Amino acid sequence: MGVSDMAGVAAEVACDRFSEAGWVRTTGHAPLEKELTVFVNLQHLVTILCTPTKLNFLVLGFLYSEGIISGMGDVIMMRVCDEESEVDVRLSNPEFELPTKRTLTSGCGGGATFTTGGQKVDSDLVVTPAEVLLQMKYLVEHEELYRLSGGVHTSALSDARNLLVVTEDIGRHNTLDKIQGECLARGLPTRDRLILTTGRVSSEMLRKAAKMQTPVVVSRHTPTGTAIALARDLGIALVGRTRGNRLSVYSHPERLGCSRN
Repeated sequence: MGVSDMAGVAAEVACDRFSEAGWVRTTGHAPLEKELTVFVNLQHLVTILCTPTKLNFLVLGFLYSEGIISGMGDVIMMRVCDEESEVDVRLSNPEFELPTKRTLTSGCGGGATFTTGGQKVDSDLVVTPAEVLLQMKYLVEHEELYRLSGGVHTSALSDARNLLVVTEDIGRHNTLDKIQGECLARGLPTRDRLILTTGRVSSEMLRKAAKMQTPVVVSRHTPTGTAIALARDLGIALVGRTRGNRLSVYSHPERLGCSRN
């Protein structure tokens, strides 16, 4: 994808850059962000700060991960209005009521969740460290917006051989919702897959992965302590510090073939 294809998601900006040679006036790119307000059955559900790509998938994935829909059959209509930065969703359930509890997440995109706990993952999937490292290498190669502007996260769904869906966003939680939404729309299964992400894995990221029934979650960074404890409870192998030929497994190492005596 060339720079011209990024016109709607990154802006060319002027900046003053300092190096050993001194100051120089130059230009670079910065990722754009959008306030996307979601209405469900004409009721305001949430406003999401996001990168303006795959907005329909973002909303579908968010509704699914929050338990508001169980599949595409629950959605009668969805209209994304770019000019007004709104998404109008109509559900087949006319009795839909807004969730009463909202938790602000640790996401850099100003995320929110209406759910707590998590769904235990039932899977016999085992992958090798070599497969995980290779998939992370593929993920880095797909960081198109990040290479242009920086300031965004990249995540992918993998079958341990290929990346099936790749998303980028200023919010790491948004990348997982975009994956979930695209898989719903395309009829792609997420069960027994891997989630790879460049962002730090926190507890709410683990809940989204558990909802997808993905038994392995891989990140370039160190996960939070709460995420590690939750991964142990949910049956997810949580892999962090995945760089070069090294990785660290914080929970369920047997999913990567590690058997401790």
